[in-house]
Amino acid sequence: MSETSTCREPLRLMAVHAHPDDESSKGAATMARYAAEGVQVLVVTCTGGERGDILNPAMDRPEIKADLAAVRMQEMARAREILGVDQRWLGFVDSGLPEGDPLPPLPEGCFGLQPIEVASEPLVRAVREFRPHVILTYDENGGYPHPDHIMTHKVSVEAFDAAGDPDRYPGAGAPWQPLKLYYHMTFHQDRYLAEHKAMLDAGLESPYEEMLKRWQDRPLKWEITTKVPCADYFDLRDQALIAHATQIDPNGPFFACPTDLRRKAWPTEDYHLARSLVDTELPEDDLFAGVHEVQEKVCLP
Repeated sequence: MSETSTCREPLRLMAVHAHPDDESSKGAATMARYAAEGVQVLVVTCTGGERGDILNPAMDRPEIKADLAAVRMQEMARAREILGVDQRWLGFVDSGLPEGDPLPPLPEGCFGLQPIEVASEPLVRAVREFRPHVILTYDENGGYPHPDHIMTHKVSVEAFDAAGDPDRYPGAGAPWQPLKLYYHMTFHQDRYLAEHKAMLDAGLESPYEEMLKRWQDRPLKWEITTKVPCADYFDLRDQALIAHATQIDPNGPFFACPTDLRRKAWPTEDYHLARSLVDTELPEDDLFAGVHEVQEKVCLP
């Protein structure tokens, strides 16, 4: 056996999310695919989702509301089992989604109000312990402007930049430098146009028409650089979503387009490559493009 084949370490992917259920609505099929292929995948969940609304009418019951934090932990355990990934809680408290005009202040002590160094230290520690080659997160708007999503972006960028620097967060473990940082580009006009057309062509009523009207003349802020083929794992993605029963209505919009049509209409999950310390050619179809080559160079005798 050659030295090259014996010294290569497993690839590792970390996905940083704000709440339990975010991992199943953004990038879940990608993670399930890579996990099935032998990649080590870790979901990092920043908060417990304690202040989330119950969005599934079937779960809007007094006993669920009375212990929502514990219920959401149980849902997360089931979802990670379905996807075949590991998961780690950072332990911060959900900020909730403020509503009103003017917006009310965020609750004291919540994730969205933490100083960046305090919010980032547990993630830096997780990066140094898990040693991911690739990190997935949200863009600076959080995908949508929830304070926890925006803070998740901030701590992910901070951890990507700081984890490899021995002078930063010196008490958080031995330095490790991730090689690539991606933003989720899950919900965008082209995908829903394709699914809308597929449903109409199949003689089905599409629920996307009004949503697509709102998206007109709103170009993507970030270019889609990377499309990961993962249609074979859409069923697992759906199962993981449904596991988050307090958040996901199985009769809701996530499942409006039948899975077989989604596979044909848009068989990828999509990303923007925000940072890369390896050479790669765009567009990509693999989050580890460029990482394989670095490993091979390191392993050469």
